[in-house]
Amino acid sequence: MGENFTDALMKSSLFKGISREELPAMLHCLQPRQRSYRKGEYMAMAGEPLEGIGLILAGKAAVIKEGPGGERVVMSILYPGDLFGEIAAFAEKPLWPATVQAQAAAVAAFLPRERIAGSCARSCRHHYHLINNMLRIVSEKALMLNQKVKYLAIKSMRGRISAFLLDQYRQEKKNTFTLPLNRNEMADFLSVSRPSLSREISRMKKEGIIDYHLATFRLLNLEALARAAWEPY
Repeated sequence: MGENFTDALMKSSLFKGISREELPAMLHCLQPRQRSYRKGEYMAMAGEPLEGIGLILAGKAAVIKEGPGGERVVMSILYPGDLFGEIAAFAEKPLWPATVQAQAAAVAAFLPRERIAGSCARSCRHHYHLINNMLRIVSEKALMLNQKVKYLAIKSMRGRISAFLLDQYRQEKKNTFTLPLNRNEMADFLSVSRPSLSREISRMKKEGIIDYHLATFRLLNLEALARAAWEPY
């Protein structure tokens, strides 16, 4: 794997606690497969056999779920260092749980699951960190998916927006923050239309609840946001 991707690998929570100098030995153990994708190309298809955990090295991708009526819900946006497929990787018969599509020209590495969970042939002392990291990642992903379900359970658009912004506020621990999603991605993530989302956040701005410029938001009235987020479903 090229040196150009070292920074992306070091960003990944899978390699937390492993130094840049130790990374080549870990990659030798893992034997990842590297693939490049054009914008719009599918990196994984829901329901197909999963042979390795994906890791974004460059570009951007969307994790997409499709409903029975063909509607598409963006579950998350992936950037360099992010993993995909880890939730299902260690099932008895692992299948991709969602479709992953490149949102720009992208490069991904696929890590064989048996090389992560199995014993290291080189008795690599860092493999213990890798397994602990994977357990933590799977737990955190399960919690994130639970949050996504929470947003979708809220009927009102303002409620979904408010719950999402409040979660970002709790994560950032400050009233002003930049969202990791652009407006289209935010609309897909909350399962609302882009025009409706734009109109609603514009109304919230006029009412003095929030202020924003592009992807940067400032929360002005936390009580109003909390009331909207906790409206009866």
